[in-house]
Amino acid sequence: MLSSMLLGRYIPGDSIIHRLDPRAKIVSVVLFMIIVFFANHWIGYGLLILFVLGLIRTAQINLFFLFNGLKILLFILIFTFLLHIFFTRGGTTLVEWGFIQIDSEGVITGIYITVRLVMLLVITTILTLTTSPIELTDAIERLGSPLRKVKVPIHELAMMISISLRFIPTLMDETEKIIKAQSARGSTFMTGRLKSRINALIPIFIPLFISAFKRAEEMAVAMEVRGYTGEAGRTSYRELKWQLRDTAAILVVILFGVLLYMVRM
Repeated sequence: MLSSMLLGRYIPGDSIIHRLDPRAKIVSVVLFMIIVFFANHWIGYGLLILFVLGLIRTAQINLFFLFNGLKILLFILIFTFLLHIFFTRGGTTLVEWGFIQIDSEGVITGIYITVRLVMLLVITTILTLTTSPIELTDAIERLGSPLRKVKVPIHELAMMISISLRFIPTLMDETEKIIKAQSARGSTFMTGRLKSRINALIPIFIPLFISAFKRAEEMAVAMEVRGYTGEAGRTSYRELKWQLRDTAAILVVILFGVLLYMVRM
């Protein structure tokens, strides 16, 4: 299941979303993250779901493939939902058993917050699936260029973010291989007491950390032998070109935000 994680992966394609300027995609995602909080009614959340489904279709991403890759985050979503069910009070009492009380407001809030988290996860995953790490690095560097005036190393920060996103799926694949190798040797991770389960994870974490440090060292050496010295004196082979479709994409997101705000009011 770890190997199916999509966050950080890039799938080449020729959809409209793929062809957008990466700066437009990042700005649109940031705006969408703000717009999500405008929804406070079932109509607003319904519009959010329809909008995201439309983006998935436009990006030519298989819906089942996308949600299958997000299954690894299912525990976080369930945990968030249960927190609101048991600790949010208000409305009609649905279940009352000892110290356990479930109110209608808790169920509704739990559903809304879970849907909000799913939309944020999906929109972020669409960004990484349709934008290569190199394009993300260039876009973050261009968008953060005003910070150079206050001596912020924006190029190095953009490179770090890009490398981190790139290595998420690699480390997930490595973890999957280590788990299978340890299982073949007779190790068990899902049986026994909690202490024994925690101890069984040590043979996974140690090889994973060693592999991560080894990959980091290899990358550092590779960048050094190629003469990488950071931002100083660097030019870009790829020139980002802002086009009309990029402006139109941001306007679509803004108009959708206005619609949601009107529904909220």
